[in-house]
Amino acid sequence: MAETVTLSTESRGISRITIARPDRKNAFDAELIAQLTAAIGRVDRSARAVVLQSEGDTFCAGADVEWMRGMADYSLDENIADSKALAGMFRALYDLEMPLVARVQGAAIGGGAGLVAVADIAVATTEASFAFTETRLGILPAVVSPYVIRKLGPARATALFVTGSRIDAKRAHEIGLVERLVEPADLDAAVGRVLDAIVSGGPKAVNAAKRLVREVEARRIDEATDLTVKRIAEIRVSHEGQEGLRAFLERRDPRW
Repeated sequence: MAETVTLSTESRGISRITIARPDRKNAFDAELIAQLTAAIGRVDRSARAVVLQSEGDTFCAGADVEWMRGMADYSLDENIADSKALAGMFRALYDLEMPLVARVQGAAIGGGAGLVAVADIAVATTEASFAFTETRLGILPAVVSPYVIRKLGPARATALFVTGSRIDAKRAHEIGLVERLVEPADLDAAVGRVLDAIVSGGPKAVNAAKRLVREVEARRIDEATDLTVKRIAEIRVSHEGQEGLRAFLERRDPRW
């Protein structure tokens, strides 16, 4: 069994998940989905951030053509089982406690664009491109839709879904699919700057900030008030909150 996904850990608690199937444009098949899901499960829960990246000139071309050919004769039950595996992979990425950073160096199509949408921060090169082309195959971007709609909103998601049109990196940045846009030679440095910013914050505070957005997003302002008051009070009295405040007042770097 070829290893198509690798997990590595580097200094400062940064984990990297690498899709390593460049000969197939890092496209999904059942084995890659299983390996990626397993790699996510092995991420150290104390990691400060996770970088999702891939090898070659394409970030992820979506579903592998040969895999799709094999699915053409699947029954409804087989299709449901296959889709559940894909949905589980995306949900595992979404459920990571720490920030998920996508490093996007080329085309991200279909489920590949879904990987960009599920990331908390996507850093892409000016040569990257994005599309949800499923309707052109007579199918739907169903599994990725919750993450795309959350990130882009219903109007922009609808436009991308029903046309299947490819957008360039500049447009992806304009609509919020990509957070940072850089020249190809600066991609790794730009990802590094994002990671520097993440690790400069308190580990628990950074993860709590990610969780806070999701908690508040689903509530009306009046419903969120009690929650936000509780969250800030709890973290102010925590060891990390106290250390951060003392470090600021003492004009020194915090000890985390």
